[in-house]
Amino acid sequence: MTGNSTVRIGFGQGFWGDSSEAPVRLVEDGPLDYLALDYLAEVTMSILQKQYQENPSHGYARDFPPLVERLAPTLLARGIQVLANAGGVNPRACAEEIRRRAPQLKVAVVEGDNLLPHLPALLEAGEEFRNLDMGEPLAPLLDRLRSANVYLGAFPLAQALASGAHVVVSGRCADAALALAPMIHRYGWRADEVDKLAAGVVAGHIVECGAQTTGGNCLADWRSIPDLARIAYPVLEIQSDGACVVTKHERYGNGPSGGRVSLASVKEQLVYEIGDPARYFTPDVVADFTTVRLAEDGPNRVRVSGARGLPAPEKLKVSISYHWGWKAAGTLVFSAPHGAEKARRAAEIVWARCADLGLSFAGRNVEVFGEETALLRMAVRDPERRTVDRFTREMIPLVLNGPPGATGYGDGRPKVHEVVAYWPALVSRSVVAPKVEVLA
Repeated sequence: MTGNSTVRIGFGQGFWGDSSEAPVRLVEDGPLDYLALDYLAEVTMSILQKQYQENPSHGYARDFPPLVERLAPTLLARGIQVLANAGGVNPRACAEEIRRRAPQLKVAVVEGDNLLPHLPALLEAGEEFRNLDMGEPLAPLLDRLRSANVYLGAFPLAQALASGAHVVVSGRCADAALALAPMIHRYGWRADEVDKLAAGVVAGHIVECGAQTTGGNCLADWRSIPDLARIAYPVLEIQSDGACVVTKHERYGNGPSGGRVSLASVKEQLVYEIGDPARYFTPDVVADFTTVRLAEDGPNRVRVSGARGLPAPEKLKVSISYHWGWKAAGTLVFSAPHGAEKARRAAEIVWARCADLGLSFAGRNVEVFGEETALLRMAVRDPERRTVDRFTREMIPLVLNGPPGATGYGDGRPKVHEVVAYWPALVSRSVVAPKVEVLA
């Protein structure tokens, strides 16, 4: 599909757990063509994989289908298409739940990012999945892996939009791909139009963290940002040549929206998590951020231009997680007077008792917050669960056998949690096969 009209894309989630009201306000409070929602961070995939192993009907962001059900009448009335990577490690189950809750909607699912079942064969075929930071091969960790997902690009998402689906559900994809896909779909951008693709990636990167672009988590003059309680999430206005304006809806429900789109807020997000600004790798294009120019275009409007691109890389990034060991953290509060002194003495007592028990940890940490009344936080991690579990038994006794005035122990012993570590790697593009299917 091609055309010259401005496309408006709202970005309503920056992570799983972001505001549940933001997508509603984007859809209802102003003009919009597409709603993009980014649910996935690296650690999220391992959490969803664990949920999937416990229950094969889970493994996706389960608050997304109820949101779509709530939005369905407005989506249909206004012709808004939704893209979300809420599918996690089980995008089909997510799509099927949407169909169950909102049967009036057409749903497309994009799969092919989950490499976990294929890793043994890929390793045998010569894909080493060497750690991008350490250079070590993945094979020794094969029996400890929790998830392995390649970052898909925007073109499979655009194909799903072309099916006429009201909702497109994917697993892992590049964050900016959720914004780039509508541009490819609406304007027919080709894979060799690298400057246009780079413009779309830059625009998508600016809004991928939601309200960070509209004044949330903003270092620049944060005290003056209006009404953060009703902060509006960002909207992209992008044209067929890649010219883009970052803005927000003026309304929030029945009143004016809060937050601010400014040069400062956009600049902060532009340099967020980009590494080499001259070579920002994505599945669709290598974008050059050093050529980007920003300019004010009116109140709460910033114009973005000048992006340049190079052809897409031959390798795609893979986000892999694996079991490292175990951790536990506990807290106690010590009352005045001299709360901080009591807390530090309590920590010394715990470490001494652990030493008497022959315990040593791969890592340990102590934090003391406050002076007269103080909070003590102690944490450990270790490959052996029994070592961590034994530590959890040493803090609570301080209530009776440590410094006076300990409280805040109502939750009992600290709980032991699995430590899931992150392994970034690359895989040949040729072994990745995205699949698009529209659910009947």
